[in-house]
Amino acid sequence: MNYSETIAWLFAQLPMYQRVGQSAYKADLTATINLANYLNNPEKSFKSIHVAGTNGKGSTSHMLASVFQEAGYKTGLYTSPHLKDFRERIKINGEMIPEQYVSEFVKNHKLYFEKNQLSFFEMTVGLAFDYFRKEKIDIAIVEVGMGGRLDSTNIITPEVSTITNIGLDHTQFLGNTLEKVAAEKAGIIKEMIPVVIGETLSETKTVFERIAIEKNAPITYAETLATSDYISDLKGSYQQKNIKTVLATLHVLQAKGWNISEENIVNGLLNTIRNTGLMGRWQVLSETPKVISDTGHNKEGLKLVMEQLALETYNNLHIVLGVVMDKDLASVLPLFPKDATYYFCKPNIPRGLDASLLLSQARGFGLVGEEYISVQRAYLAALAAASTADVVFVGGSTFVVAEVL
Repeated sequence: MNYSETIAWLFAQLPMYQRVGQSAYKADLTATINLANYLNNPEKSFKSIHVAGTNGKGSTSHMLASVFQEAGYKTGLYTSPHLKDFRERIKINGEMIPEQYVSEFVKNHKLYFEKNQLSFFEMTVGLAFDYFRKEKIDIAIVEVGMGGRLDSTNIITPEVSTITNIGLDHTQFLGNTLEKVAAEKAGIIKEMIPVVIGETLSETKTVFERIAIEKNAPITYAETLATSDYISDLKGSYQQKNIKTVLATLHVLQAKGWNISEENIVNGLLNTIRNTGLMGRWQVLSETPKVISDTGHNKEGLKLVMEQLALETYNNLHIVLGVVMDKDLASVLPLFPKDATYYFCKPNIPRGLDASLLLSQARGFGLVGEEYISVQRAYLAALAAASTADVVFVGGSTFVVAEVL
């Protein structure tokens, strides 16, 4: 198989959660552990940092990777989902995994994958860790896909475990209370391995403290860290909390002997996009009219994004909005401004919510607009209607943002 055929095969395997939802979820690490053994345990060949959380884990992972690159370390980065190219998930020093490596890995192990009915995510984790071993990286920043305890990435023993925050997302898998979600994400806390907590709530702090004590894991709360004002090229005031989490994580690593200077930290934060290629975080696509895209998609994430949007100055606001079917619209639609014109659309995946259903739900919350047959049609309509003094915002789903980038 060539690369395009390989990717088509990967996507056609057992349903991938990001595309189809609950039917793809495996509440068991057995298949991943067996795969790691079959591949001769590549996860044991490199140092790592494990990053979980409801929001901000992608930004936090990219900022950490950028700092390590600035410090001269050969840095692997594993994240999900991708926006435009599958290979965005697996990078070393900002460079995506080569197409040929992906094709050859799948070709060499296809019989094993089929025999054991591995999921897309399990195969991708195996691919990433195998590639990191082959390239002899110094450290990998590994972002959890979903949850923590039962996530396929949770076979690593990291230098530090980092949990950004806790919110009610993916409740059908992780639980319908903050305490239950916190317990799932705290599943990445390992025996005697330091853990950094970005943000706490009264409901979650007791969970983290209990599990950290059980695991004899030293715990650091980023919120208590006294820091100077650091600037990142990741725009959006909500990044300040992620920056604090990054700094707390780096302080733990410095104490463990990692050679990271103040200059490395400053330059790493300032050059995250250039160093890692991160997209979709308060990304400005145009200035006249100003077009902003952001992948925030759950209640906590969208609340921060909408607060940031309220700080923009414009004559008129245009919002291109699409979501997935399992989104709790009653919790997210009230966050959106009523003084905007909406362009409702369906992201081009099986899980996408029909635009007419989104429009009818949105009307109940005072959001006015029209439905469009595709994200691209909605986006073009918003651009055509916007004057140079207007703002166009694109969001609601990672998949909507991916279609306009």
